[in-house]
Amino acid sequence: MTQLIVAGTDVTVSRRLAIATKVKNGMIANSMSLAVLCVLVYFSFASPHFATAGNLATILVAAAPFALIACGQTLVILTGGIDLSVGSVIALAAMSGAIVAKANPEALWLGIAVAVAAGLACGAVNGILVAGLNLPAFVATLAMLTTASGLAYVVGGGAPINGIPAGFGAFANTTLFGLELPVWLMFLVLAVLALLMRRTTYGTRVYAVGGNITAARIAGIKVRGVLFSVYAVSGALAGLAGGLLSSRVVTAAPTLGAGYELDAIAAVVIGGASLMGGRGTIWGTLIGLLLIQTLNNGLDLLLVPSYWQSVIKGTLIATAVAVDVFVTRRKS
Repeated sequence: MTQLIVAGTDVTVSRRLAIATKVKNGMIANSMSLAVLCVLVYFSFASPHFATAGNLATILVAAAPFALIACGQTLVILTGGIDLSVGSVIALAAMSGAIVAKANPEALWLGIAVAVAAGLACGAVNGILVAGLNLPAFVATLAMLTTASGLAYVVGGGAPINGIPAGFGAFANTTLFGLELPVWLMFLVLAVLALLMRRTTYGTRVYAVGGNITAARIAGIKVRGVLFSVYAVSGALAGLAGGLLSSRVVTAAPTLGAGYELDAIAAVVIGGASLMGGRGTIWGTLIGLLLIQTLNNGLDLLLVPSYWQSVIKGTLIATAVAVDVFVTRRKS
């Protein structure tokens, strides 16, 4: 009888430990989602202007261009690379699109098309350098960062481009069902890439290249093609972001997009992607992006100085990487 009681007690304790372990692992794995929830709750109480429909729309509009480049950055990081050039590519694409739109007022859509094409060209060059010439991604994209930044000044003759037809602003300021067009584009890109990465062989190949590039080659995956494609997609999305940003303010400046690459990388890392490659999701990037944009918006409403915002953002990145390392070690 005593043995049965002891055995029953052991089973109960084991179940409780198992449940506690699952809860703990779940909280660690979803720590960034919990952080977003906590931030939303805090700012809702701290500022009466935060939890409003108008402010939510403001957050989404501000997040849209970052979401585009963060999605491209996610693909690159999944392969174990990094794209430092997207901020400068945004500037070059915006300047190129704006000057074409100014010269062709009867076909303003050409401005957006040229912006995307300029971004795609920069991404293709990055892909050739990384996949074709085997240059380290850090070096290749850093070179493109400098080159694209210089070309942005060349296109505008060292000055911003003004005098663009007002109709060019329709691309970024048109409202559909209460949300502006860039927000709908953000949702579309997120959905398409999420399905692509989860439901297609292409997504499997991207994860395989990032997980173990040697094993991917042995398995017959065309590694160079995969690497080229992720940088090309990243560049094209940066070009689209540049076109939308210039359309929103109906002007373009060679400094547009400065520092955007840091927020994009931060969103991907905070969203749970590993900088070593092979692990991460598009939806995780969305969570990281929402956390950053919500923080930026809430801290602005509370009149927190920009330098403190940078401190908080840096702390978040360090925390996210620490959580990633901790989870990886536990699994190992």
